[in-house]
Amino acid sequence: MTRDRAAAGPEPPAPLLVACALRIEQAALRSGGGRGSARPGPGCTVLRTGMGPRAAERAVGRALAEPELRGAPVLATGFCAGLVPGMSPGDLVVAEETRDPRGTVMCEGTALLAEALARAAPGRTVHTGALTGSDHVVRGQERARLRATGAIAVDMESAATLWTATGAARGGRRRPVAAVRVIVDAPEHELVRIGTVRGGISAFRVLRAVLPAFYDWHRSLLLPRR
Repeated sequence: MTRDRAAAGPEPPAPLLVACALRIEQAALRSGGGRGSARPGPGCTVLRTGMGPRAAERAVGRALAEPELRGAPVLATGFCAGLVPGMSPGDLVVAEETRDPRGTVMCEGTALLAEALARAAPGRTVHTGALTGSDHVVRGQERARLRATGAIAVDMESAATLWTATGAARGGRRRPVAAVRVIVDAPEHELVRIGTVRGGISAFRVLRAVLPAFYDWHRSLLLPRR
């Protein structure tokens, strides 16, 4: 660091990139007080990627190529399908890892996120475990097959988002990544169509409430490691 840069103080921390797929997910995050702009900026940037793993890869890759976001931690969020009997719409899933055919990405700060989510959404059950990826909506017996792999939930974008984010890390440094999903669809509560979410399902309200937990996770990354 040069003397001039040292005199100016430390560089501001990289903003948090929160990635979601659907317009309704983005609307929930915006109404929860986050920065809804997909334009890179300080604090928190919410990026709507579009639906499916390929759309997530393209959108996240483009966003992380922007100078302001090259060092940004990435958190994938939105709705998901639960795989474990007893799960209910509005439950939360914190990924310990995400999986897809290319491999596994380990998440950071799972315990802290789970605690922060319990504060942000009191009364909601928070599940932790493996979050698996799919390129289509999972129904019926396929849900049981995925459960047999050890996964507790499935969605179409988280694994692709975190795979892309870790691949875009610079200088060999690991980019902090995490995934938090709200269950809209569970073994005993199978969703007919995503449009019913807008009709009153509790997942929208839960997603709107949890943004402070994402900020807590982001702030924790700035603390010195012991």
